[in-house]
Amino acid sequence: MAGRTAGLMLLAGAAALASGSQGDREPVYRDCVLQCEERNCSGGALKHFRSRQPIYMSLAGWTCRDDCKYECMWVTVGLYLQEGHKVPQFHGKVSLNAWFWSTVFHTRDTDLTEKMDYFCASTVILHSIYLCCVRTVGLQHPAVASAFRALLLLMLTAHISYLSLIHFDYGYNLAANVAIGLVNVVWWLAWCLRNQQRLPHVRKCMVVVLLLQGLSLLELLDFPPLFWVLDAHAIWHISTIPVHVLFFSFLEDDSLYLLKESEAKFKLD
Repeated sequence: MAGRTAGLMLLAGAAALASGSQGDREPVYRDCVLQCEERNCSGGALKHFRSRQPIYMSLAGWTCRDDCKYECMWVTVGLYLQEGHKVPQFHGKVSLNAWFWSTVFHTRDTDLTEKMDYFCASTVILHSIYLCCVRTVGLQHPAVASAFRALLLLMLTAHISYLSLIHFDYGYNLAANVAIGLVNVVWWLAWCLRNQQRLPHVRKCMVVVLLLQGLSLLELLDFPPLFWVLDAHAIWHISTIPVHVLFFSFLEDDSLYLLKESEAKFKLD
């Protein structure tokens, strides 16, 4: 028992220390963040940052380090494009964390691993809604996206607090995630339908949203395991792997489009 616990702790530590994406491991990015923190995140420079930081960003927990990581991400992206490389992925830890705890939970079912699996799943759904808000509203109105992020964080905190401190209600948890998922689906689909003629790559997003909605039926309409090995939940996990690959392809195409649009606007100015 002690050996298993030690192994689990080591695995959790390794997952926490590992960088979630290629961009996070890039030396140029790491050096940029380090220099930015040394320049802007201490002494008078930090006081200046805090004095000019909007209140909604402060409430959302946006720190000087977060600001450095955001700025350095775009610096690194620009260097990748100049060298003719594909745009790297940054900060993929939210999804990886959910997959990690899902794997742990299905390997060793305990009260802790079950809660971590459920809570991380809710986090992924809320993060998807936040991405949708940033893409559809936040580019023109950053303050709205920041305020919406603060609201989502409050919702997640309330959700986890209720399930952890008051009552772990499976029915409520399922209903809450289904409701959030429906908001996510409707929002993404509405934006995709409005922009599919102008931006052909959004059709990838439409396919992803529809596939995930269809696959979610595996979570709602359960059935006995096939060959007593693959139950509905396991098949759902397997089926979502290629869907996430397609969603990342959409994000990559959309990021390149936004970058080109920004460069064209900069040239005109």
